[in-house]
Amino acid sequence: MKKTIKWGIIGCGDVTEVKSGPAFYKLDNSELVAVMRRNANLAEDFARRHNVPKWYSDANSLINDKDIDAVYIATPPSTHKEYTILAAKAGKAIYVGKPMALTFEECNEMISTCKSQNVPLFVAYYRRALPRFLKIKELIESGAIGIPRIVNCILYREIEPCYQDPHHLPWVVKPEISGGGLFVDLACHTLDILDFLLGKIISVKGHVNSQGNAYPAEDCVSMSFMFENNIQGVGIWNFVSNSRHDNVEIIGDKGKISFSTFGNSAISYYDQNNKLHQFNIDNPEHIEMPLISTIINELQGKGFCPSTGESGSRTSWVIDQVLKDYRMNNYL
Repeated sequence: MKKTIKWGIIGCGDVTEVKSGPAFYKLDNSELVAVMRRNANLAEDFARRHNVPKWYSDANSLINDKDIDAVYIATPPSTHKEYTILAAKAGKAIYVGKPMALTFEECNEMISTCKSQNVPLFVAYYRRALPRFLKIKELIESGAIGIPRIVNCILYREIEPCYQDPHHLPWVVKPEISGGGLFVDLACHTLDILDFLLGKIISVKGHVNSQGNAYPAEDCVSMSFMFENNIQGVGIWNFVSNSRHDNVEIIGDKGKISFSTFGNSAISYYDQNNKLHQFNIDNPEHIEMPLISTIINELQGKGFCPSTGESGSRTSWVIDQVLKDYRMNNYL
């Protein structure tokens, strides 16, 4: 791979404005050379504002641009498989948004194609490279809480007005585009970071329903799960609550760690004497930049990225297990 990795972005929407897009031209040995959006005017506008030399309104044109080494697919999940396969067959390295695809089966197709074309596949579970989560991993691996035994996850949110208009629903609660609802969109981050911190989840049981009946996708999910190292966990995600609450607790035989998946609050660590230690670690302005940096390093043979197609597919497997009956009965 060349010293400078030249990137193209498919889908330059909101997520690419601050969270991810600027990283591709701010990091060393990285250059953003082209962007694509189906709306040509918006593609041109993004390119102008971010000083990107080329823009397209057709994904195939960007994928087959000979100046591009790697493609970032920042579109809704329903197109992830299609664009990944096209980019792999064009010989491009691939960074795809989360969740990796609509289903675990689609993830496997993406992985298989990338392997057959000998191109790397990375997934935008960017918390794996954020300093706050690396601190949590350091605490666990140092034995600070002893042997991890239990995980508790809670995410509650109120239903927002945009989800209450059936004629103008955001795509994130349209299962044919997103794979589900806000559980799929948000819980995937928590499930992936638990995979990173504690290992593979091998067993899942759950209850899924729609309590608000505002859209076809689920709005309440409770689940129990077990990791391959015998750690057990429970979680509940509710998106028609009267308040917002976000907390993950990992309890060991000598202490516990409590943190937020989506907030920037302090990490709380209770030692074996139940003494509280807190760590305030802010997220960077461009929250995906640390993970993108690991991708660039791997492409240059200087390291590895912790978020791969294989790791991303494991989270899709967990989601499939808990949602399969609800999907079958409600929208498949």
